[in-house]
Amino acid sequence: MLVLLYSQTGQLAEIARRIVEPLQHEPAISVHVEELRLTHPYPFPWTFFRFLDVFPESAHLVPPLLHPLTLSGEEEFDLIILPYQVWFLAPSLPITAFLKHPIARMLLAGKPVVTVIACRNMWIMAHEKMKLLLKDCEARLVDNVVLVDPSPTMASLFTTPLWMLSGKRDFLKGLPPAGVDADSIRRARRFGLALRDALHRNEEKGAAPMLAGLKAVDSDPHLLFSEKAATRSFFIWGKLLRAVGEPGQLRRYPFLTLYVIFLIALVLTVVPLSLIMQALLRPLMRRRFAVLKQQFDAPSGSGTERMNMYGS
Repeated sequence: MLVLLYSQTGQLAEIARRIVEPLQHEPAISVHVEELRLTHPYPFPWTFFRFLDVFPESAHLVPPLLHPLTLSGEEEFDLIILPYQVWFLAPSLPITAFLKHPIARMLLAGKPVVTVIACRNMWIMAHEKMKLLLKDCEARLVDNVVLVDPSPTMASLFTTPLWMLSGKRDFLKGLPPAGVDADSIRRARRFGLALRDALHRNEEKGAAPMLAGLKAVDSDPHLLFSEKAATRSFFIWGKLLRAVGEPGQLRRYPFLTLYVIFLIALVLTVVPLSLIMQALLRPLMRRRFAVLKQQFDAPSGSGTERMNMYGS
């Protein structure tokens, strides 16, 4: 089994460790963890402009350069676990870099993939992009796990960027700490236990999800409007910034400053208005939201019928 990992803050690495640990302790299962490293690493905590400077490439899925992998592409794995963060409503750039690497198709073609997302709360558009990247590699997405920050939307709009810029999850006293909560991380072990049992039954060879009934995904389709609007904004502004210069070039900075002003205005006006409109329209769109929820919960689903089997 192959685990592909890039974790900037360390939280995703801890989630991956919780999931993979039961598999590593199983003598019949061999686990290879491939940590992705960049030729020009991203800092943590970020500096302000360095943080903003990755959004044009994130939005346009332009990969940075990776250090050589320890894999040749000739290896055979029965299952791939792919944890990733969401950067500006897209898969993180190191993960994009791997999936666009020539070796990725060699390793993933025809193989079952389990994606694991850790993010603030908006991940649907990133996952849609991830599905296209996996399709390009001819991989089979069999399961998806999503762990999100449980904080209220307006609170996490401030706590998450401040975590990225300060390195402190509880930078703002009186607000919940940024990131996925400790209890959700602890209980992620259930996914590893279920995958262990599924591998023993060769379920990875089939088309059915292996993590059904474990509340792997609990999507919020009410956020879709905001996600689409933000994705469009990132794409348009990202195109402009890529035309201005390459990542790290100072001539980008005045335009990044303009975008920050635009983004703050958006957060203070459009986002609250969007939330109010969605609350008003929710009763009228209940059926539509139910259909969308079923679509975005797939393939693993939000059911809980097997939770007691794995101590959650």
